[in-house]
Amino acid sequence: MNGDKWADMKSLAEEIIGLKEMQTFLEAIINSSEDAISVVDAWGNGMMINPAYTRLTGLTSEHIIGQPADADISEGESMHMKVLQTGKPVRGVHMKVGPKNKDVIVNVAPVIVDHVLKGSVAVIHDTTEFKRLTRELEKAKRIIRKLEAKYTFQDIIGTSEPLIHAVEQARKSALTPATVLLRGESGTGKELFAHAIHNESTRRYNQFIRVNCAAISDQLLESELFGYEEGAFTGAKKGGKRGFFEEANGGTIFLDEIGEMKFNTQAKLLRVLQEKELVRVGGSKPIPVDVRIIAATNVNLEKAIQNGTFREDLYYRINVMPIFIPPLRYRKEDILPLSLHLIRKFNQEYGRAVMDLHPQALTRLQDYEWPGNIRELENVLGRSIINMKFSETHILLGHLPELVNRKAPLEGPLEVVSIQENEQEKLSEILSRVEKETVLRVYEQTGFNKTETAKRLGISIRNLYYKLDKYDAC
Repeated sequence: MNGDKWADMKSLAEEIIGLKEMQTFLEAIINSSEDAISVVDAWGNGMMINPAYTRLTGLTSEHIIGQPADADISEGESMHMKVLQTGKPVRGVHMKVGPKNKDVIVNVAPVIVDHVLKGSVAVIHDTTEFKRLTRELEKAKRIIRKLEAKYTFQDIIGTSEPLIHAVEQARKSALTPATVLLRGESGTGKELFAHAIHNESTRRYNQFIRVNCAAISDQLLESELFGYEEGAFTGAKKGGKRGFFEEANGGTIFLDEIGEMKFNTQAKLLRVLQEKELVRVGGSKPIPVDVRIIAATNVNLEKAIQNGTFREDLYYRINVMPIFIPPLRYRKEDILPLSLHLIRKFNQEYGRAVMDLHPQALTRLQDYEWPGNIRELENVLGRSIINMKFSETHILLGHLPELVNRKAPLEGPLEVVSIQENEQEKLSEILSRVEKETVLRVYEQTGFNKTETAKRLGISIRNLYYKLDKYDAC
């Protein structure tokens, strides 16, 4: 054997040894990785897996090497084959693998040598821990939502005069410890105002607890608000229970639908307001509490006092800072910005890309009286988006559900009422009736403009709000 041939063989042997060393080195790297890795050849047959892959999937080399690329998949399609077909990498694909249907995310890249596709390599991540952490995060968020107010004044959408007036009053009230009474029809956003007031107050870092007085029975509401002592009633917890007022100590409690609260519970609430203390159900020891109360109602409390269903002394305690939230029919210029805000919300929830309202659809919304207020507007827009095709980006007139005004507007000028119409009617009742008819007539004549109405009647804007609410017109 001549020297040249010996040199060539020696060089080839060294190259082979080098390749084997390199292969051993690469295998050591792959095997030491904490990420699960699988490799297939250009025909989609398994070539290599690492120990992390076996730990994750429960599959060994016997199950994978030489087998088709989808041998490990229990749900989904092979990303190895997709990469081999396209020559392009894929990332973040969810699937289930192995006999235990393990949830994983797969990233797969092609292996190209000298411009030739030789196979593909996949890195597989277990999402079990990620899902557990996500569940824990959602649980924490739910707890936080119970303890904190979610909304601020920036979340109150609209630039109409009645809304701006209400927001200004709310901002002023937030800077004081005074009890606030939010008044307005159902669906006008009273809870949103309550959240915003709390978040702008000095109590913003303490708890915010909402209580729907209409949704809890009278007996249960009392124990939920004020707590109870052990043995106070059958089924009472050992050691008793703290009520909402104790839980909200240092923070704010929002009493929604306070007009539905029963008389005996009102008496206990009055004590909290007057004495800054409470007594648990079944107990006798007064417990001091420092809680800011925000109440809300869509009930005419003045009528409730006359009917004997609401305490007059409690009314004066909670009516320190009354704020009237206007119904949507009195702020129709806010319908467009409100609609666009709600459309963006539904886009996120439904995975849509709706951009705007067609002018005809907007006109239909503005012509409607909205007895359900913003809550009804949200319902209508949600149904409209569901009725749209995925390719449509504008809400058209045909997408809207049927909207029929139930309450006809006042027709013609109101006649002057004659005292002789009812000789048994008291003077105070006659004056109240005439006042109501006059206020409503002027209010309609000004196109429901509160500033102009107050000017024509010669009263303050705040006094007008009181009268409109008194006569169920606000």
